Amino acid sequence: MTHTNNRIIKHKAGLLNLAEELGNVSRACKVMGVSRDTFYRYQDLVEHGGLDALIDKDRRAPNIKNRVDEATERAVIGYAIAQPAHGQHRTSNELRKKSVFVSGSGVRSI
Repeated sequence: MTHTNNRIIKHKAGLLNLAEELGNVSRACKVMGVSRDTFYRYQDLVEHGGLDALIDKDRRAPNIKNRVDEATERAVIGYAIAQPAHGQHRTSNELRKKSVFVSGSGVRSI
């Protein structure tokens, strides 16, 4: 029986505990509303990596090439703090006057 206080994996550990308690994987999956395939995936994760393996991992690798450089990001954040009422396009235009080139949508994404 596995115990955890981590809210993220409590439901997953609960499923494993219920299956162990009932002695029937199918009934436990029906009660918890998950597929048996999901149960066996959770069980395999716990067997190979312990309870910490149940924490969801981000599957997407960050796309670094879409980020602006750090100096531009600092300039946009500094301007946005100084002038919070200016919109994204005005911020872009004002920063362009200071030789910081970033589009309006780029300002919004920062």
